Amino acid sequence: MADAHNPLDQFIIQTWVPIKIGGLDASFTNSSAFMLLTVICATALMVLAVRPRAGVPGRWQLLAELSYQFIARMVSDNIGKEGRTYFPLIFSIFMFVLFGNLIGMIPYSFTFTSHIAVTLTMAVVIFLMVTVIAFMKHGLKFFSFFLPEGVPIILSPLMIVIEVISYFTRPFSLSVRLFANMMAGHTLLKVIGGFVVPLGIFGIVPIAGLVAVMGLEFLIAFLQAYIFTILTCIYINDAIHLH
Repeated sequence: MADAHNPLDQFIIQTWVPIKIGGLDASFTNSSAFMLLTVICATALMVLAVRPRAGVPGRWQLLAELSYQFIARMVSDNIGKEGRTYFPLIFSIFMFVLFGNLIGMIPYSFTFTSHIAVTLTMAVVIFLMVTVIAFMKHGLKFFSFFLPEGVPIILSPLMIVIEVISYFTRPFSLSVRLFANMMAGHTLLKVIGGFVVPLGIFGIVPIAGLVAVMGLEFLIAFLQAYIFTILTCIYINDAIHLH
């Protein structure tokens, strides 16, 4: 049985609808439910907010347009004209991570981005996609990516090893950054919140701290979505231009 005071209990995966396919566990869990909710909310914002196409946009339409312009500028600045092909994917990644982070801030909700299984899966898919793009565009010339121009011949073996290790650790650095920040923040919120009731009238102190940390967490929720997305742009740029 889960301990109500354990700050890590909020990350427990709970099976809501058991589904077994052979030896594979494909159950619908709380994580699955909040991923679905995230997709629904992000889709609703983009579809319903811009449907009226008002001359003077309302707050929701303005938010949708700002999100679109923000990612369009990010793609243009980091990839260039070639990035237009990948804009739908990059925009979807940003909205999925951002809404997942923000929905996880709601009390008694579930933050699926705080699980390494989710973030690593996303990062690995992006890594494989970027590698395929590089091979399709450059063929075997892609391997020149691991030996930067101007490197002395004597240092070539060392540089190749360093570049290969750096390239193959991309999925781990991309996934751990998001998962670790979200998990640490939510754990801290739970710990601080646990002091409110036991302290009685003095609980005003942890409440003030809780409000401050929550404000910081909302900022981190956006920053982590931004970092995850801009790194994806940089990886795609590397695949296209071999930089």
